[in-house]
Amino acid sequence: MKFGTKVLHGYNMIDKSTGASSISICQASTFHQSDIDNDQKYTYSRFGNPTREALEEAIASLEKGKYGLSFSSGMAAITAVLLSFSTGDHIVMCKDVYGGAFQLATEIFPRFGIEVTFIDETDINEWKKAIKRNTKAFYLETPSNPLLKITDIKAVVDIAKEHGIITIIDNTFMTPQYQNPISLGVDIVIHSATKFLNGHSDVVLGMIVTDSETIYQELKKQQIILGALPGVEECWLLMRGMKTMEIRMNKSSETALKIAERLEKHPKVHKVYYPGLKSHEGYEINKKQSSSGGAVLSFDLGCCEAVKQFFKHIKYPIVAVSLGGVESILSYPVKMSHACIPEEERLKMGITSGLVRLSVGIEDYEDLINDIEDALKIIE
Repeated sequence: MKFGTKVLHGYNMIDKSTGASSISICQASTFHQSDIDNDQKYTYSRFGNPTREALEEAIASLEKGKYGLSFSSGMAAITAVLLSFSTGDHIVMCKDVYGGAFQLATEIFPRFGIEVTFIDETDINEWKKAIKRNTKAFYLETPSNPLLKITDIKAVVDIAKEHGIITIIDNTFMTPQYQNPISLGVDIVIHSATKFLNGHSDVVLGMIVTDSETIYQELKKQQIILGALPGVEECWLLMRGMKTMEIRMNKSSETALKIAERLEKHPKVHKVYYPGLKSHEGYEINKKQSSSGGAVLSFDLGCCEAVKQFFKHIKYPIVAVSLGGVESILSYPVKMSHACIPEEERLKMGITSGLVRLSVGIEDYEDLINDIEDALKIIE
């Protein structure tokens, strides 16, 4: 089954009780128990809800995994995974990581005695060198946010398996349409489903997929105990959004490549970060493990003042936190996604005051590039 068919027919999209063409919203917090001496499937929505379970089945199918879990946000999903580790455990994490994950690792984990080492994720030897006696997990994000660095997933997985280490990957940018980490041996896949899975900037939700029943049972317990669950309306909206993911992603990714190629030659753009460009240092690895460069690119305008001028004169992309919507979204990592990271650490990562991230939507390419180039003309 090709992906475009799978997003519609690769899991149950028909309501079993009514035959409706979309899963019903089960807006209930509790369920009548007809026999208190015997367990029944649904008792209380924190433990299980038909609408939420339909979504979890859907993401598991798309990610080629056996088990899916949903959470109230991408950060809730990340937190549930990482809080399954214990005092004295050590986690190796990519240096160019989402700001929220960095904050969790550096501000919350020390309270629990969980140690984290940040490494240059593009250097396979760094993963090997960072292993300690108490290392329990490798945490990857590829392409990374916001510099689009590429990690060789299979190479990291091979190292992890050799040492009995769990591998965790944030697959938000590529989605299961372009990258299938479980097929490469990854143990846990995380999504901020708020982004490309949903695609309409109207849902906040996180997802986890795994092929391991042991890991699933542990994370299911985390889901229930932490209680960071999505509402059923959000689950339904996400299922609706995923139906159009292939056509959205294909349009956005094709346009992203064209914009990246154009900006790479622009005199006012200092550098472009996009794994679909042959000039990108991770191009060959990304080509091996992903079927696209994705719909996100970043570019450096040199300084904060240039960014302000650019944002002031841009017309079509909105300037906002987040990404993955049908509308193009510009963001400024220094003030938005990575504002929680100290400046010294941001600069070590390569996140400069001139860096801009663009999540490309489904607008017409000519309109977008003309708008971008008109705004660049204003920069002094």
